[in-house]
Amino acid sequence: MKEIPKSHLVLLVLVLLTFLWSAIGVVDTYLTWVLEAAPAIAGLLVLVFTYKKFRMPTYLYVIMAFHMAVLLVGAHYSYAKVPLGFWMEDWFGFTRNNYDKIGHFMQGFTPALLTIELLRRTTPLRTTGWTVFLAISVAEAISALYEIIEWIASLSDPTDTEAFLGTQGYIWDTQTDMFMCLIGAVVAVLIWYFVYPRRSAAG
Repeated sequence: MKEIPKSHLVLLVLVLLTFLWSAIGVVDTYLTWVLEAAPAIAGLLVLVFTYKKFRMPTYLYVIMAFHMAVLLVGAHYSYAKVPLGFWMEDWFGFTRNNYDKIGHFMQGFTPALLTIELLRRTTPLRTTGWTVFLAISVAEAISALYEIIEWIASLSDPTDTEAFLGTQGYIWDTQTDMFMCLIGAVVAVLIWYFVYPRRSAAG
């Protein structure tokens, strides 16, 4: 096995410390914390158990670590109570705490880049158009699945899962969540499109 880069170990330690901080003294309930931290927990486990056979580029680990941090901050406070969201209300004149939209932007940004990496390493697909189309489609599919999970959770116990839904009375919350995911995915593929050829040429 290749030597593990120190940068990867540092990222792992930072993520674990963020997990520890997130789980201590949660603002809402531990049910809300589990529901909102679950994607980060699942993602970290997958990355750890596949690291030996399927190591990702460092830039992707950085992005995924940041994405996990966004999720864990949201889980600690519950999305509607994250201080950054309240500051954004003051800065931009929002009428609600929009921290959750950062999470949904990352919900598109990270999976899109991850999908591109997986396609290029595990399939013969080299056509940019199809790569971009599939990356955006996978990101939106993940977003749709997450919204379905939120809906099922709300049916199981509307009172205890209200913080998990984080709608804050906004009737278009689901639609704007998926739109933010779309924006994140599009931004990701645009960055990849302009950066990847140079990275490849550099060896």
